[in-house]
Amino acid sequence: MRSCFCPRPFRRWSLPVVLCLLLAAMPLHARHIVDMAGKKVSLPDTITKVAAVSPPGTYLIYAIDPALLAGINFPLYDSEKKYTVPAYRHLPVIGGMAGQGRTLNREVLLQVKPDFMIHWAWREDAPNDKFVQSMAGMPFPLVNVRLGSVLLYPEALRFVGDITDRQERGETLSRYAQKVLDEAKALVAAIPEEKKVRVYYAEGTDGLSTERAASLHAELIPLAGGVNVHRGEELDHYGMEKISMEQLLLYDPEVILVKEKTFYDTVYADARWQNLKAVKDKRVYLIPYEPFNWFDRPPSFMRLLGIKWLINLLYPDRYPVDMVAETRSFYQLFLGVELTEAQAGEVLNR
Repeated sequence: MRSCFCPRPFRRWSLPVVLCLLLAAMPLHARHIVDMAGKKVSLPDTITKVAAVSPPGTYLIYAIDPALLAGINFPLYDSEKKYTVPAYRHLPVIGGMAGQGRTLNREVLLQVKPDFMIHWAWREDAPNDKFVQSMAGMPFPLVNVRLGSVLLYPEALRFVGDITDRQERGETLSRYAQKVLDEAKALVAAIPEEKKVRVYYAEGTDGLSTERAASLHAELIPLAGGVNVHRGEELDHYGMEKISMEQLLLYDPEVILVKEKTFYDTVYADARWQNLKAVKDKRVYLIPYEPFNWFDRPPSFMRLLGIKWLINLLYPDRYPVDMVAETRSFYQLFLGVELTEAQAGEVLNR
């Protein structure tokens, strides 16, 4: 029979005392949750630090409480530093699984020791499965949060608020998100199909990359009542499909939404674009991007404000909202940042 070794100092103590000491030395995992992918996860009773494997999850944690963040995924752009709380700008870089060739820095992760990690499984494929398997050896629970569509944000905000013991905060942001989506749905339902504005989403430095109508990268267009001129199902998860100038001239959109400022700064002077209705009518708009893009890449809670911005651009008579006031209110609520009217105007590219 196998014997049980008990160190000499412990032999003077009773079994209940020894068990209590052993239990006290073990990490507490008092809470058991079911994440948004239906997986059961054990979490520490007290949550003080959280990390995410990609920017959308990091931004979600920021919205709930930036003090919870254990690290950021990649070095910040200047635009990301401008309208965020000071502590966010000095967090360690933990890496991330988003983008080609990017990985988590396991050494930094072990140093910052998050209580759990948020995993946004935006695709079901071999690389994602491999990543999940690689994380199995890490001493941090992995919590799946569904963020594939802006429509999921009311649930995601409430869920993360709940598991981090910020229930009131999560509920407040969730109600805001649901109200935005409900208002947009009601407004769009009242617009006859033949009166919906035709929109082109211009990506890349030449403006000739775009997303198909069914792509989640461009989901704000239909949610705001627009019609994406580049029809069809997405070809892959990455998007940014190249089209020709000839094809764009055939589309002749009424509104062009621009992602890259370098392209926006030249579009009105480029002779190739001057035959388009949107250019003639001065309806080419640079998508706001401070501190995070309001439309896409990477997707975040900023898309909630992006819906308001886009409806106001497409249908100013139907939705005559004061976007400067809306922007100031949103930044205070979600980012913890007070904007002046001038700063809000700057963010809106006015």
